[in-house]
Amino acid sequence: MFQRLQQKWKVNGLQLILILFTFAIGGSLTGFAGKKLMNLFSIDQRWLWLVIYIIVVTVVWPFAVLLVSIPFGQFRFFTKYLQKMGRRMGFSRKRSEIDSLIINNKQGAMDNPSAGSGATDNPLIIHFPIAIGTPPDSYRDTTHVAIFASGAGSNAQKIIDHFRDSELINIALIVCNKPGAGVLTIAAKENIPAIIIDKEKFFRSNAYTDDLKENKIDFIILAGFLWKIPDTLIKAYPGKIINIHPALLPNYGGKGMYGNYVHEAVIAAGEKESGITIHYVDGHYDNGDVIFQARCAVLENDTAASLADRIHQLEHEHYPKVIENILKK
Repeated sequence: MFQRLQQKWKVNGLQLILILFTFAIGGSLTGFAGKKLMNLFSIDQRWLWLVIYIIVVTVVWPFAVLLVSIPFGQFRFFTKYLQKMGRRMGFSRKRSEIDSLIINNKQGAMDNPSAGSGATDNPLIIHFPIAIGTPPDSYRDTTHVAIFASGAGSNAQKIIDHFRDSELINIALIVCNKPGAGVLTIAAKENIPAIIIDKEKFFRSNAYTDDLKENKIDFIILAGFLWKIPDTLIKAYPGKIINIHPALLPNYGGKGMYGNYVHEAVIAAGEKESGITIHYVDGHYDNGDVIFQARCAVLENDTAASLADRIHQLEHEHYPKVIENILKK
């Protein structure tokens, strides 16, 4: 159990002990203060006394643990912990300067970056209210990450889960090129701001670099994002954009090689193994320096779907850890 808490909170053994002491003493202090406060009221009904007592200790507890955390040196941890509790309970949101980004969504162009405009003129608004209360210094000390995704978002979800309680790495934005993609549902569920990008601005304008820079995005993760990254964005984030490819590069990469197209090609070629490649993004498809590879067998009776299942397992296992290792360097 203690090891699981260490991994969840990303703390060392000594810090875990201090955190648990803070919880214990803060809880005792809350109970003591709650009873003292209840003595100020004259309540005959037991059920009403109990209801009011629960409300009182709920209000007192955050102040008690913050107070106790100071001598234990865990004030920063509990500040973050209480903010995250507030977000999960719907009382606050993640701090960001992104309030809403209104994008002229040319629907026909979204599904195929090489296709013509075929646009509608109606703007699509993805709007998530933003939290207040995160100290500016804390916000600046954190690495703020944008995830670019086009589909269901299973890798995005694993990355969000991995960094959910991190004090150093914040998943601050979801960027998507397809209205209705599952990753947008994940963004809404996780209270993460999201935008749907417009093809014209992405490929022929500034590729949203101004928006990303203004909103303090430090690093970009591609997680099933099907558009080629423009040079403008690569120059704005040199060495700070990474991608995951469902094969062992340099084989089975390039334009049009994604998802089942990759797995079908691997099987058709009679390969005995496949895997994943995590790499930096440059100006060419699937061409940047390799950061990490993991392998799995290609079985004799494999289909694209069965091979994809094993590839997804590798992605979910390794991608969040590799990201963490890069960002902590």
